[in-house]
Amino acid sequence: MSQASNDPIWDRIREETARHANDEPILASFLHATILNHSRLESALSFHLANQLDSPTASSLLLREVMLEAMDGDCGLHDAVRADLKAVEERDSACHELYIPFLYFKGFHALQTHRVAHCLWQQGRESLALFFQNRMSSIFAVDIHPAARMGKGIMLDHATGLVIGETAVVGNNVSILQSVTLGGTGKDEGDRHPKIGDGVLISAGAKILGNIAVGEGAKVGAGSVVLEDVPAHTTVAGVPAKVVGRPASDQPALEMDHGFSCDDTGAQL
Repeated sequence: MSQASNDPIWDRIREETARHANDEPILASFLHATILNHSRLESALSFHLANQLDSPTASSLLLREVMLEAMDGDCGLHDAVRADLKAVEERDSACHELYIPFLYFKGFHALQTHRVAHCLWQQGRESLALFFQNRMSSIFAVDIHPAARMGKGIMLDHATGLVIGETAVVGNNVSILQSVTLGGTGKDEGDRHPKIGDGVLISAGAKILGNIAVGEGAKVGAGSVVLEDVPAHTTVAGVPAKVVGRPASDQPALEMDHGFSCDDTGAQL
């Protein structure tokens, strides 16, 4: 194995992967091709994603060049990718090593594909950005518009059926589970999608619709339909969603506790 780099996240991924390549020889060629043959994280990630997003008319070699250019550019992907990896390791009880989301978790893969698409969108390369959105939706069953703005340290857990609209904004250290929609309420144009504050936890199947704000440190219960602003550091649940209490911590996204107990007020949003 090569000497340690100045990138502790990448060093850990390589160390973990080398160990598992020895433990499971049948996967050795795969682990070498995707991780151990690369000198840095961006090279490996662009290779791995491009092979998944490959299509008959847009080869993985071409897609990799585009993705690596975006990752090495000034779009902030360097820090965001590493923060997202740490978020999964720290919050997902089924994940105890960094190489696992890097190789196997489609929520992480979809998010990094979106980050590339968003970079292209910002550069005015909208057709190419939409191509990546389409491939992400087809391959990972995650549909995030390239214009949507996503913070750092985000975990998309399981991720299947996730939809995030064009003018949505998601803050830092947010956790979102499967089948969540951050959508509009009709055919209105302009700023029409939710704004999610830092540290928010959005449980499975929740629908947050319209140009509304979910305040910092809020928690949205599974299956809820949120149609109005959610105050910071509150828990909402139901159809339509109502305030039912407060999260046990200031950043419920980090705790990943999806349960709640109702307070005595039954206060409505």
